[in-house]
Amino acid sequence: MPKKVYEPVGHHYIVEASGCNSKVIRSVERVQDILVKAAEIAGAKVWAISFSKFPPSGVSGVVVISESHISTHTWPEQRYAALDIYTCGSHVDPEKAVVYALEGFGAATSHITEITRGIDEGDWKFFHSFVTWEEDFKKHLSKSEDKR
Repeated sequence: MPKKVYEPVGHHYIVEASGCNSKVIRSVERVQDILVKAAEIAGAKVWAISFSKFPPSGVSGVVVISESHISTHTWPEQRYAALDIYTCGSHVDPEKAVVYALEGFGAATSHITEITRGIDEGDWKFFHSFVTWEEDFKKHLSKSEDKR
């Protein structure tokens, strides 16, 4: 008898975004707008939004969605943003949120880990698996300049 295939509970993306546009990722309003739109593009329902600016110029925030969350912390002085996108269920496409956020932040490169969470083989003993990859969006972007 073939083994029944079970759907995972969720997908969790851990994203390191390098070479971001420092003007974008230092703005609370722009970062918030990008992540709320990323949630909507992914098909998620937004429930709560909280973003703040931290010294010297970083932005931290979370978009709480029915399916879990999208969060970030940015370091404009290093042109770096850390993203955490977790969704559960099968009607949301978190990868769309990842792509939209990276484009919105103007990332030159990213290191992405996708963790498939809550995998069950029918015994209610859950585990996860992961895959990691790199994306290179722009060639020859110098460390000291934003080409935007």
